[in-house]
Amino acid sequence: MFGTGGKDRGIVSMTDRERQKRLEPLQLVERYWRELAAERREVPLRSEIDPRRIENALEYAFLAERIAPGLAKLRVSGSHLNDLMGMETSGMPLSTLFSSAARETLSDAVTRVFTEGAMAQMRLSGEEGFGRDGLEGDLVLLPLRSDMGDMTRMIGALVTTGRIGRTPRRFDIKSVSVQLPDLAATSPETKAEPARTTAKTPTIPGFAEAATPFEGAPPSGGKKRPHLRLIVSND
Repeated sequence: MFGTGGKDRGIVSMTDRERQKRLEPLQLVERYWRELAAERREVPLRSEIDPRRIENALEYAFLAERIAPGLAKLRVSGSHLNDLMGMETSGMPLSTLFSSAARETLSDAVTRVFTEGAMAQMRLSGEEGFGRDGLEGDLVLLPLRSDMGDMTRMIGALVTTGRIGRTPRRFDIKSVSVQLPDLAATSPETKAEPARTTAKTPTIPGFAEAATPFEGAPPSGGKKRPHLRLIVSND
């Protein structure tokens, strides 16, 4: 605590300040998601995510896909998640980052994200033991739709405070908040720029999924080739 004297007068909590700074990557991801949702007035598409818009949070961010009720698989994950587990986490279930006691609570939250389009926020506490000191964390989960329109994708971010120590580090859930966002509301910060689709947007290494090439129609100014040709033979 840092203050200027007097009972509770001019006191600034350094713990709160550090926590707010730690939460900045989560706030950036959530703010960007809200901007996209406000433009469309519905849950954004996975293909609309432009990693350049959350560049300062990519280390902590991830993309996941629904593989079963209440279960999501990490498709792309930032380096911080890899550091926490001591291995590459892409392709692993999100639940791998959690203790067995926390997985039912996580499953309930993931289910609501996918079925209701809800936002989930969690306060986390790392399991302690030999080589594993106290580790606090915060997690946000936000729904996304696939190109088919089904709500089977999500974007999220996980930040921690404390020394990672001996890996893998798994978390217990201290508290969870799940709420339905107002998709018609605009961002409280600034109006979003037009969303860029990943089909034409250069992606940032480490936060991109392999894309299927798209072949567009021929230029309108060019000569169109007929689909059928009439061949006449007098033989």
